[in-house]
Amino acid sequence: MKVCQHIALGAAMWLAVSLTPLPLGARVEPTHGFDLFSRDEEIQVGQEAAAAIPKQAPLLPENDPVTKYVQRMGANLASYAPGEKWPYTFRVVNQKEVNAFALPGGPIFVNLGTIQVAHSEAELAGVMAHEISHVVQRHGTRAATKQMAAEVPLAILGSLMGRGVLSQMAQLGISFGVGSYFLKNSRQAESEADLLGADIMYDAGYNPRALATFFARLKEQSGRSTMVEQFLSDHPDPGNRSQAVLAEAATLPKKTFLNDSADFRRIKARVAEMKPLTAQQISAQQEASPAAPATAGVTPSGAMRTFSHDQYQISCPENWRVFGDQSSSVTIAPPSGVSGNAVSYGVIISDYRPQPSGQSLDQATQDLIAWLRQSNPDQREIGHDEDIRVNSAPGKSVDLIGNSPLKDSGGKPIQERDWLVTFNRPDGSLLYLIFIAPDKDFVGLRPTFEQMLKSLQLK
Repeated sequence: MKVCQHIALGAAMWLAVSLTPLPLGARVEPTHGFDLFSRDEEIQVGQEAAAAIPKQAPLLPENDPVTKYVQRMGANLASYAPGEKWPYTFRVVNQKEVNAFALPGGPIFVNLGTIQVAHSEAELAGVMAHEISHVVQRHGTRAATKQMAAEVPLAILGSLMGRGVLSQMAQLGISFGVGSYFLKNSRQAESEADLLGADIMYDAGYNPRALATFFARLKEQSGRSTMVEQFLSDHPDPGNRSQAVLAEAATLPKKTFLNDSADFRRIKARVAEMKPLTAQQISAQQEASPAAPATAGVTPSGAMRTFSHDQYQISCPENWRVFGDQSSSVTIAPPSGVSGNAVSYGVIISDYRPQPSGQSLDQATQDLIAWLRQSNPDQREIGHDEDIRVNSAPGKSVDLIGNSPLKDSGGKPIQERDWLVTFNRPDGSLLYLIFIAPDKDFVGLRPTFEQMLKSLQLK
């Protein structure tokens, strides 16, 4: 179920920068958190993941004019990034969907579709400054550290600092790459990257309001264009995102900004003629020899363990992993049940705020289903929704059918069964659980899913 080399700038850029005040440094202080990875380890995991990207996504050649342009922009923006001076690199993914992502230690990738939809160089600079900010704040390895802390005793973790972290990461199946769970940032991380990115833009000579405009336009297209859905999934809105960027911009001294350049206009004309691949086309190309559904390794153990979240407590099979922490959306699944952005076996637990607020549980559940179908339009209800009660909490139960991320021997998606259960929260939001498995395997996993649901205690 369904995220360089420093090259001299052109004369126009130098002129624009020379007419602005000297850089002030970012006003937003980068956040810090518990991170097991040393600087060298962070760089190593990022470079290893970057080396695997060409096998996962098509990249424009290093000597392509679009690549060179993005590298020039990236080098300029990165020179204003505060804190550790990471070895930043910049590449362009030949993909139509709007997106960008950063790997630990500096590698940054921008989809060609992002350049195609940017209305100005300042908007594109905003996306890149946002990704640079994720590197500055080490969001990827901090998220991986949280996951390791959830699975390894703290005493052992402490002894790993500065040695053995990479081998422990490999043993736990933690990796970075296209669609990695650890590149799907939390709303808090997104908020931090928005504000720090706005300051980096400002110091580099771009109006940070362009970032707010870009976000607002994508949000407006949500539900109407599949080309923006992956960006919105990988970069969850922390709430009032555009307003927060505008508020940060309002605190910065006024100056003359660079909005566009001759380089940008030339590149825009070039990319307008290009036909990047869609995610579906890329996936089809990678299916040179379609694999059978990976059922091995998903059988739940009989022993259960308890996971405690800020909003609930739930039991899960000991041999399944918990992706997330006590304050984020959570996926509980066997290691082989999660691949990239997709969950083929397991349960997703998250919250949803229906609009308008104050809806009944029935209405809010239907609103949620409509929202889920935006990213999976083939999904549909089967049977009728039912009222249920779990440990005295009233809820709704709905069975859904749709396409699994797994393929049959002919390369076509197999059928997936999703069991959706919802509960009202005191703040007007919904807590929801989606139990997921291929339709042919769902009956066998249903007893485990029911055992997990019966253990659910809302807080």
